[in-house]
Amino acid sequence: MISIKPIATVKNSIDAPQDDCWGSVISDIVLEDEIPEETLIGLSSFSHVTVIFYMHKVIDEKICLGARHPRNNSNIEPVGILSQRGKNRINKIGVTDCSIVNVSGNTLRVKGLDAINGSLVVDIKPVFKQFLVDKEDVTQPVWVDSVMSDYFNV
Repeated sequence: MISIKPIATVKNSIDAPQDDCWGSVISDIVLEDEIPEETLIGLSSFSHVTVIFYMHKVIDEKICLGARHPRNNSNIEPVGILSQRGKNRINKIGVTDCSIVNVSGNTLRVKGLDAINGSLVVDIKPVFKQFLVDKEDVTQPVWVDSVMSDYFNV
């Protein structure tokens, strides 16, 4: 059995899931009371973090176990949920790299996090260049460019 407890809660102006326009969203990641501020010391010297969060507003009945058209676009061949980054995932876990705006007290402010208000954060990791893959080395289907074209628009 896995036991994961939230370390923080996302506070922002987005109250319902949306598909696009996350690029300008500013979010405060506020540590839970039992998580000390000291856990954020040193984070302000990084430009980006990876935020792992629980998508609490995904309805269990909407979880996708089979293949489906990405973004319900019937012009795209169905692929399994593990071959896309849709929110209707088996464990409702979201993972996003976003830029750090600032760190103050028990709050990490970020830009571009695609988590809605009230989402529970289960981990935060600084982005190390050594973990990044060169974009030229990444292979992906053509449909990804079309469904992601507006995702981080501001």
